[in-house]
Amino acid sequence: MNLLDAHFVPVVDGVAYGLLLFVVAAGLSLAFGTAGVLNLSHGTLYAIGAYTGAELSDGTWGGLAVGLAAGTAAAAAAGAGLSAATIPLARRGHLAQALLTFGLALIGGNLLIEFFGADDLPVRVPEALDSSVTLLGHRYPAYRLCFILMAVLLAAFGTWVLTRTRVGAAVRASADDPQMLATTGHSPRAVHTGVLAAAGALAGAAGVLGAPIIGPGAGTADTVLMLSLVVVVLGGLRSLWMTLLAAIAVGEVQTLGVSLAPDLAPYLLFAAMAAVLILRSRFTEPATAGAHGGEGGSDPVEWLRRRLSASFSGRRGAGAGPAAGPAAAAEKAVTGKAAADKREPVPSASGGPLSRLLRGGPDDGGLAARGRKAAPLLALLVLLIALPTLLDEYTLSLAGSALALGLLAISVAILTGYAGLPTLGQTAPFAVGAYATANLADAGWTAGPVQIVVAAIAAALFSLVTGPAVIRARGTTVLMITLAIGELASAAINQLKSLTGGADGLVGFPPTQALFGGEGMVEESEVYNYALAVAVIAVVVTVLVLRSPAGKLLTGTRNAEARMRASGHPVGRYLLIAHIGAGALAGVGGSLMVTVQQYLSPADVGFEIAAFALLAAVIGGSTSVIGALLGAGLIVFTRDWVAGSWPGHGPLLLGALFVAAVYLLPRGLAGLRLGSGPGGRGAAKADQLPADHDSVPAGKVAP
Repeated sequence: MNLLDAHFVPVVDGVAYGLLLFVVAAGLSLAFGTAGVLNLSHGTLYAIGAYTGAELSDGTWGGLAVGLAAGTAAAAAAGAGLSAATIPLARRGHLAQALLTFGLALIGGNLLIEFFGADDLPVRVPEALDSSVTLLGHRYPAYRLCFILMAVLLAAFGTWVLTRTRVGAAVRASADDPQMLATTGHSPRAVHTGVLAAAGALAGAAGVLGAPIIGPGAGTADTVLMLSLVVVVLGGLRSLWMTLLAAIAVGEVQTLGVSLAPDLAPYLLFAAMAAVLILRSRFTEPATAGAHGGEGGSDPVEWLRRRLSASFSGRRGAGAGPAAGPAAAAEKAVTGKAAADKREPVPSASGGPLSRLLRGGPDDGGLAARGRKAAPLLALLVLLIALPTLLDEYTLSLAGSALALGLLAISVAILTGYAGLPTLGQTAPFAVGAYATANLADAGWTAGPVQIVVAAIAAALFSLVTGPAVIRARGTTVLMITLAIGELASAAINQLKSLTGGADGLVGFPPTQALFGGEGMVEESEVYNYALAVAVIAVVVTVLVLRSPAGKLLTGTRNAEARMRASGHPVGRYLLIAHIGAGALAGVGGSLMVTVQQYLSPADVGFEIAAFALLAAVIGGSTSVIGALLGAGLIVFTRDWVAGSWPGHGPLLLGALFVAAVYLLPRGLAGLRLGSGPGGRGAAKADQLPADHDSVPAGKVAP
């Protein structure tokens, strides 16, 4: 009883916090499950309501009512605008939606700060609620108790509308069969707009009423979005009651969990999110290749177990299957690839020169043709080499940062474009490589080659551990799993202060030596030349691997996974190797970032950087190595150079870049048809983003 008394208030706080998250998550679930929109700006809709309600609050009931009406209406209008923005992307999958809505979130967050200020706004509640009441022998804030009642009523009203009214029936029909809905005289587009407006209204109302709990501030939108995603993942899209239970559980972790187990609480939510997603993918994604006679299917651990078992039992040469030896496996791989090539011809590379360069298509033979294709790349390399003589020190340091971010973007392109695994978590191996380099330098190991190798190995090992959780899922599920892995890595960074410095980061370690026994690099030109040399080597190795037979097999797993499995290819092993290789490349990028910046903070490896890397890969073309580098350069140029001439508006400019890239470059720079050859159309198709394979379609309304 004493324990219950001691934690009674945190328990009730958890209920209030959970009900607030439930109202927000219900809107997010409605947008995703019914309208098919993965809305990463949902936290901004909450912030719109919170800021509006706080601005209009004056400590009276009238002020609360006006704030509730205005905040709800403003967020609903923003939701309706979001519908108009996402309808053109209805056939392009959830990845394009995620990038667009993240860009809109950056724009909206910057505008809110510009209008309301960067400081947290005070919220004045009616005097009758600005007190405490006795609840089971404990004093408890009256407003929070009142909010619990209001949230329950709001949830009950929303459930009644969805399940008992004609409007709710139309909404459910739009999710199940929009074509059938159209035959009844209802416009699927109007329903789509109404659903997103309703989702925005729920977020806005929650923002107004929940402002005294999660107040309007600079980080409010991000906090609410992440927690709402956790609730939606844990509760699922099919049951509001499960969403309610998940929301209360998350609320309890955020309040009671922090007081009982402060060291574990940061990990619990995203660990649970990752676990649920992984378990769901085990039951909802395609069966392993072992069902078709393949080698271990998509589970590399099972493949390794079976291989070791076969070795110990002396049956290595017994069969003619893929385990019969490297020669048989190679023959089978070639046969499968030939069959795939026969059924799906490789697109021609006769588009424009920039398109061919960025796309990195197959070799068309001929010394002259090779020279023409290599000329733009050589010109780019000469320009990069000449930059120290053309730029000032600050701009040159930005170029070095762009090279580091570019390697991260290339690793994202490998997973997203070649392996078909869109990711928001590549900052995790990026962080492993960065912190490994910083700790090595702090311990006196300042030789650049040592730092690069150790960073790559550490990041590869991390990717080996996390790979089995990622490679089986597809589409939006991969995005959410990798997001959870990235957030778990961020939580670990903040907790392991002896290795990471926590929120303060690491600074003051010795500069890197380019070679063994040399002097530490202190001049910006020296650091840049070192970063350029490492980046060139990494890019060359990456391109050679991707153009090898192994790279073509990886592309085959994206384009015809079922056929690859049926022909006996161990798709899971291919994807795991790609995941490890991409992780190693990200680790090299993290090492370069530390060398260039000479400091390291959690913000350098957070969710925003993951989104930037994904955007860079999309800007360049999802299967373009050079394009990813150019995209990273454009992002760094916008974030640090252009924004420097307009202080305080960096997020606005980056958000505009997100939106422009999604609309204007649907296939990236590599998809630009600068030539008129017959291969232009087919070549462009090769650079489309991987399609989602979720049970929830991406968009229910034809544009």
